[in-house]
Amino acid sequence: MAHDYVMDLTALSASLRTLPPSQPLRLIDENGLRTDAEASAGFPLPSTEILLGLYRKMVIARRFDLQVTALTRQGRLATYPSALGQEACEIAAVAALDADDWLFPTYRDSIALLTRGVAPEHILASFRGDWHSGYDNYEHRIAPQATPLATQALHAVGLATASKLKRDKTVALTFLGDGATSEGDAHEAFNFAAVWQAPVVFVVQNNQFAISVPLDKQMHCQMIADKAVGYGMPGYFVDGNDVAAMYAIVTHAVQNARSGAGPTLIEGLTYRIEAHTNSDDPTRYRASSEVEEWKGRDPIARLEKYLLSEGALSDSERSDIDAAAEKLAAATRECMTREAEIDPLELFDHLYATPRPALAEQRQALADELTAHADAELSEAALSASATPAAAQAQAPAQTGAHS
Repeated sequence: MAHDYVMDLTALSASLRTLPPSQPLRLIDENGLRTDAEASAGFPLPSTEILLGLYRKMVIARRFDLQVTALTRQGRLATYPSALGQEACEIAAVAALDADDWLFPTYRDSIALLTRGVAPEHILASFRGDWHSGYDNYEHRIAPQATPLATQALHAVGLATASKLKRDKTVALTFLGDGATSEGDAHEAFNFAAVWQAPVVFVVQNNQFAISVPLDKQMHCQMIADKAVGYGMPGYFVDGNDVAAMYAIVTHAVQNARSGAGPTLIEGLTYRIEAHTNSDDPTRYRASSEVEEWKGRDPIARLEKYLLSEGALSDSERSDIDAAAEKLAAATRECMTREAEIDPLELFDHLYATPRPALAEQRQALADELTAHADAELSEAALSASATPAAAQAQAPAQTGAHS
């Protein structure tokens, strides 16, 4: 009897929840072919025009990413976390947003910022150590790139909840890594978003590793999207290297959030081709054969095959896209060769709308110290300049003698 009772509870539990499918949703397979209705879960394939636009954005983003990685290896930047191989997740998510929506990125989402219109020198200011956030957050409606794991998810829920209270239809989208979903902040964000039915979309880029820790060492669930069930919100397990599927499902989630249907958790299954950052040695925790296998699932190559098969990508179009990518790479190199104009007093300029007396005192103390330092440098330069003629005159007879 006890056994039968347990079985009844199991059946009841299964009837009360809806888990994502065990295979990721996809609209275009790895060979560039359209999938069947089962694999696509009924989501329609975006138009060829939309897919061509996504292809262009991904190619340009990859060229930027490769260029920045090269600059980091040359010592032009302190560090840089590459998103090579993750272009489909990031570009699709950003493309699904309206101009008035807000993006809450992580440190790895620079190509998302680029696609949303942030200039390279402003994106890279933080990686060079010039600014914590080198772009105007309100102009671009992008929060600062978050280095702490999952903290930005709570900020996204807060903004989305404020949007709901104001009834302004703004949606917040936040990126998370697979490792970030193990953080307490992520769970709090999921729970608050679901309870408050906040218009927020969580896009988890499951790139297989939390730095050096593989997914099976982080969690025991079958997939990250399963976690949505526990919070009472929809969850989607998507092929993160299929930009068509990512765009379709993120668009669906954004529309639901805007209409008042609450949050969505989307897991994009992808792979980090490069190291965690330039200071990481990935050969210590993963095999090169695994990297090569994932290179064969390249998101750009997949979409290119589809577009070529549809006759939607001509040679001239590809040349135009490549030229735009190279132009951006050149501009990125150029801006990174310029010395940054850094004013230490800017540390105090953006903390409070109304300056606090204690900070005003600190600012003045720093200003006085900088002035004293500059005066000392000027005095030293003046002494050096005045000593130079005398030294030259003292050497003159010896030089004359040498020529006689």
